[in-house]
Amino acid sequence: MHMSRWQRVRTFLHLLLVGVRRRMVLGARLVLIVEGKVLLLKHTYMPGWHFPGGGVEPGETAADCARREGREETGYEAGPHLQLLGLYLKVSEATNRDHVAVYVSREARKADEFRPNGEIAAIGWFAPDGLPVEIEPGTAARIREIFEGLPVMERW
Repeated sequence: MHMSRWQRVRTFLHLLLVGVRRRMVLGARLVLIVEGKVLLLKHTYMPGWHFPGGGVEPGETAADCARREGREETGYEAGPHLQLLGLYLKVSEATNRDHVAVYVSREARKADEFRPNGEIAAIGWFAPDGLPVEIEPGTAARIREIFEGLPVMERW
């Protein structure tokens, strides 16, 4: 999946601002699964559907980051038990220094109403066999790892 020029500029600027505070980025993503469906979101600044997630803040665990980002970005709160799926090196057109911890929760509750904003354009629940065509390839690979029992890879 290729980024448009505008998406590359926005992603670059976002990562530049993050990079001022952090040299290597450690991120966390949250896979919420309820009734066999997975929650995905669309960013305003890059193409495709993704899991909620973001950068781990100082003093924050990766799991706490996944929980926080999930709620901030979607309005859904993960259940108390998160399972670490894996730690991935994420290389893209914009960066080669992201490491992403992916956590799975098979419980969620709606804590806040979702409203599109400057970062998140849309959210949606999808069955593994009905994923959107525009899904980001790494996100699709993680879904296959979870639902099809494929080996967990090291690279996004």
